[in-house]
Amino acid sequence: MRKIVRVALSGAAGQVSYAMIPRLASGEVFGPNTDVILHLLEIAPALPTLAGVAMELEDCSFNHLKGVVITDDPLKAFDGVNWAILVGSFPRKQGMERKELLNINGKIFVGQGKALAARAAPDVRILVVGNPCNTNCYTAYNNGKDIPSERWTALTRLDHNRARTALGIKAGLTSEEVSNMTIWGNHSNTQFPDFNNAKIQGKPTSHFISDRSWLEDTFVPMIQTRGASVIKARGSSSAFSAANGALDHVKSLLNPTAPGDWVSMATISKGEYSVPPGLVFGFPCTTDGKGNYQVVEGLTHDSFGKAKIAATLTELLEEKEAVADLIV
Repeated sequence: MRKIVRVALSGAAGQVSYAMIPRLASGEVFGPNTDVILHLLEIAPALPTLAGVAMELEDCSFNHLKGVVITDDPLKAFDGVNWAILVGSFPRKQGMERKELLNINGKIFVGQGKALAARAAPDVRILVVGNPCNTNCYTAYNNGKDIPSERWTALTRLDHNRARTALGIKAGLTSEEVSNMTIWGNHSNTQFPDFNNAKIQGKPTSHFISDRSWLEDTFVPMIQTRGASVIKARGSSSAFSAANGALDHVKSLLNPTAPGDWVSMATISKGEYSVPPGLVFGFPCTTDGKGNYQVVEGLTHDSFGKAKIAATLTELLEEKEAVADLIV
């Protein structure tokens, strides 16, 4: 008999979720021995669109999909869920200050944090995708502290995947041959894609890419601003690549990392690398395949890396201050 996992998805009528839903329902993510019940959360005006998504799910006839819940009520959406992927967030609009965006989204994630703590299953794992995802995760966790801090993560895997591909192309190889990538800090244009500690074919990046100026002046800014480049090219933000990054994140928690390798996750700091405890910060992590992660400690940085990490830490501390009145 196959086990059943309940998966909540907020912002479920949006493009990122649309790219994610069939893969969650198909059995790809949780495997052939697990059935899925999807809990799809949206704001009330989007419920008719969500009903259309549910119709498409019916039309796919997925063997592993055993139910769909559609609602605009977070308490109902998170009732008994084992996984919560929080995609929905308010988009930044022209002329909007970052602090204003943080406050609007913060109020959404206050409610979701409380609802998760009230209704989710005892083993729930939470991934925040909606931007600004680090600080949205910080806000939700601080309003849902009945759920242990190690169950909360935010998405840096999209940036991780972007960085692996970029290094692979520059080296004339594939992304599969790039490992040990870390996205330090914030999912924003201050993030630091760490080329120094990354490996290509198991060797330091410098063995294949000796052009340090390219790494500092082209590679790092390219990854930091890749989202804006996608918007400029296609007229809207990353959708299936963001969905893919989110599902890669979940898969990494469900499957142990390869020996000697790690993946990028934003986690709630316990003081690693002198990051203040409680801040949601991108770190290198190993996973055990049972939903748990461990921050890799002991990595070193040169002066360039230290400056980049300091900059992204400063930004996250500023964001923390901007949502201080939303924290319980």
